[in-house]
Amino acid sequence: MPSSDPLPGLFVTIDGPSGIGKSTTARTLHALLTQDGHNSHLTCEPSGGPIGTLARELTEQVTGPALACLYAADRYHHLENEIRPAMATGKIVITDRYLLSGLVMQQFDGVDPAFIRGINADIDRPDVAVVLDADPHVITGRLAARGKHNRFQRITASSFLEAHLYRKATEELTAAGYPVLRLDCTQISPEQAADHIRDALAGPIATLSVGTS
Repeated sequence: MPSSDPLPGLFVTIDGPSGIGKSTTARTLHALLTQDGHNSHLTCEPSGGPIGTLARELTEQVTGPALACLYAADRYHHLENEIRPAMATGKIVITDRYLLSGLVMQQFDGVDPAFIRGINADIDRPDVAVVLDADPHVITGRLAARGKHNRFQRITASSFLEAHLYRKATEELTAAGYPVLRLDCTQISPEQAADHIRDALAGPIATLSVGTS
């Protein structure tokens, strides 16, 4: 079940295609907010918990609805055991990957988007859902330089398909009322993206400060 009462913290999610710099952006944003004197908590999905660890270990072997359910189970466990407790103390929680990543990657496995949305229906909605986007040619180059880490990234023309699915899923979440912040990272670095996000969070953080003063 989603958290029934508003928590005093702020929940920020960062999603985007493989190779676009999500993890670097999330780490840099966490460092910037900490530098600014805010109480920031950085996490990721799959989480470091027991279900998330299992999901990472089985990504190469398990496919389709089974893997989608495992990732969703980790998401609920992650919310209950790490994200909500951190927010309850007033922290700004930043997670590297959340629902949007699940919607996209499980479609690579042929899972029906309606099924994915269904098993994630009771997760918490973020206060700000950051979506990093870029020209697929740029993403392909970054991914090649970094190396392909899983079977999804080894699919031919995966960056082009992934970018298409992210844009489609982003439009759907926006239409559903999700607080989406989309950033075109074609010509900016992950560090610059983090700067843009910090600026965009000034308003929500100010409201957070007023509410907890």
